Amino acid sequence: MSRSLLAAVLAVLFCGAAAAPAAAHDATTKAHVRVTGTSPDVTAVLELEYDLLMKSAWLYAEAYEAKERTEQLRQLAVNRDAVTEYVTRRFALAYDDRPCAPTLARDADVRVRDEAAFAVLTYAFDCPGEAGGGHAISSALFPDAESFVHSTETLVRYDLDGRKGSAVLVAESPTLRVGEREATAQAGEFLMLGAEHLLSGLDHILFLLALLIGARRLRDVVVTASAFTAAHSITFLLAAMGVVDVPGAVVEPVVAASIAVVAVANLLGRQEDRLGRWRLPIVFAFGLVHGLGFAGALDIDRSGSWELLLSLLSFNVGIELTQLALIAVLFPPLVLLRRTPSARWALAALSAPIVAVSLYWFIDRIPLPL
Repeated sequence: MSRSLLAAVLAVLFCGAAAAPAAAHDATTKAHVRVTGTSPDVTAVLELEYDLLMKSAWLYAEAYEAKERTEQLRQLAVNRDAVTEYVTRRFALAYDDRPCAPTLARDADVRVRDEAAFAVLTYAFDCPGEAGGGHAISSALFPDAESFVHSTETLVRYDLDGRKGSAVLVAESPTLRVGEREATAQAGEFLMLGAEHLLSGLDHILFLLALLIGARRLRDVVVTASAFTAAHSITFLLAAMGVVDVPGAVVEPVVAASIAVVAVANLLGRQEDRLGRWRLPIVFAFGLVHGLGFAGALDIDRSGSWELLLSLLSFNVGIELTQLALIAVLFPPLVLLRRTPSARWALAALSAPIVAVSLYWFIDRIPLPL
């Protein structure tokens, strides 16, 4: 019985670890778009994964394999026509159902987002028409048919003619008509986005698993989960609203280190004995760091963010509901495992790979000096 339980839990853990590399752009991606202005002058700033963009535009390997920022900028400049043709055929604005004409407004830039290089493309759209009309934003970027990725999501923020809001565009619903999408639909989109973000973030899942391994009673789970939830909710909202700004180069290694610390405590013995009265403050502190990591999934850090509070709260609720679901699935088998004669060895066997993976992440995420 104990061996079967251990095998099942380890299978879940290692399947997730094995899938981690595939969770990068080869599996799916998110495009980030900010649309601002007053007709007829509208500006759209798109942030798209650099190597995926260059592959999708059918450029040579030297373009999509470029790793240094200087070379990426050079490739974007050399291939600006091909890149613009790809993007403007799949991303469009309309005003009163009449297409707006796009023009590349400035040279492309490159920024790092979630440890990946993103091309920053700024387009000016000419949207003539009578005052009081309505805008439509459509995205078919990186469709499944191109076979490089699947299930692309385009996160849109807009401030058009005095109307502000946000939306998630997907293949099944690729067009946003500004002002027509109900708040409940917007909340549902970001709730699902929060759930997807937690499930696709193996580091956050391993941290939660490490906490559960160290919790012996249901009360421990409730108290620990509450502390973690309160902490990451605080920093998530503060970071997403632009009140605090911590670079990902700092956040990501600390997230990895937090996993290692909790998992090592499990290896050394009972977590409550090792961490003692510092257990909750430590979990709370690590939760603050993880909240910064959650906020990195959304690009909501500039003026007008308070109008997007519903989206932020919905995203956070999605994280919380998914976290509770994971606890409901993972904690019962751990309780059964503790009742077996080989419980100590089995729990150590679960903690050891978490330590190894988190230490690897920690080292890998430390920025190398130029």
